[in-house]
Formats: sequence, C-alpha cells, structure tokens
Amino acid sequence: MQAHPAGYDELKRVGVLRVPALIVGDRAAQGWNPPAYAELLGIPYTAKTKLPPAVLAQRVDIVLDTTQQLIRSVPDHHLDWRPPERNRTFRNLGYHVFRLSLAFVDGMDLGEFPESWLLDEAPADLKDGEAIARYGALVRGRISGWFEGASPGEFERIIKVYYGPQSGHDLLERTAWHGAQHLRQLYVLCERLGITPPVPMPTHAFEGLPLPDALW
Repeated sequence: MQAHPAGYDELKRVGVLRVPALIVGDRAAQGWNPPAYAELLGIPYTAKTKLPPAVLAQRVDIVLDTTQQLIRSVPDHHLDWRPPERNRTFRNLGYHVFRLSLAFVDGMDLGEFPESWLLDEAPADLKDGEAIARYGALVRGRISGWFEGASPGEFERIIKVYYGPQSGHDLLERTAWHGAQHLRQLYVLCERLGITPPVPMPTHAFEGLPLPDALW
C-alpha cells in the first residue's frame, strides 16, 4: 500500500483503515482472513486443520523468545530505521511482536479485541533493544501464566475481534502466525542492515501455520 497510496482512499471508501483487506464492489473483508475472502468472492474454501492450542502456545513462545534475542542484538542507531515496505521502524516492529501477542491474552480476558491494540507503538522509555527485550520477557511471563490457568473450554469462546467474531482457538492461531510473519520480516531487515542474528530463524516453529506466501 505504501507503493500505491491511492489504494488507501479505496479502503476508506468502504470503512477499512488497515491492510491486508480485500474489496469487491462495496463489500470488504479485513485482515488475513481466507474464509472471509472466499465468501466475498463466492468460492469454496476448506480450512486446514488447526494445530492444538497447546502447540500453538509453544509456537508463540518460540517466536517471542527469538524476537527477544534478536532485538537485543540490534545496534541503537538501527532501531529507528524504517524499511520502504512498511511505515514502521525496526524498534516498533520488534515491539509489535510482543504487543500483538499480549493482545491475545487481553482479548481473551475481555472478550473483545479492538484494532487499536495493534496500532500501539513502543513507549518512549523503551530506548534500546535491551529495554524492548525486557518488555518481551514480561509479556512472555504474562502469556505463560495465562496458558497455565486456561481450561480447554477457553478456546471455544467467541471473541469480538475487529474483523469479525473469532473463537479463542482461531484467535490463538492468528496470533501465532502473525508474530511468526513479523519475525520473518525482522530477519530480512537484519540481513539488509548487515546485522548477524544471534540465533537462526526458527523455521520449524512455522510449520502448520497459515502464513502468507508474501513477506510484506
């Protein structure tokens, strides 16, 4: 969308403020939501079997752990670099991985998931990669505690998500692949800037997740 600014005018016409989104006439489906896309286009869609919640929780933790290690290794002078593909700095992209994961727990606790949570930027006191990594550690602790106390029925609850009602299981799967997608981007940005990540990208943690083919 940054390469085609006029596209935002088309999104606003149908009341959509963020990408990804699919527009057909005056109807739109927001978010990476293949079932809604298929319904909008009038084509059949069969979703792949989702990984169990316990496995998805492990995948989320791997993504968060890896992001912690990576963002800690980024030199301060690169943190405010902004790639051409997205209007989000390296700092905010790293922070976003943690915030979107925490948003899952917040959404499950409150029964709703507003889009505004995904627009949060790194607070001013997170001045360097080490500080962002410490925030990530707090997020991991909060999420880990939530999963320890969650009953199987929690994942059957319907949450009011900004792009439509979702079960807790669906929202957890989205959280897992959403974080994984941004982790892929972080590794690409490290390569562009000549930063050697402290650990290899955990591609094994992406298996079975409905990640988009495109990186951006």
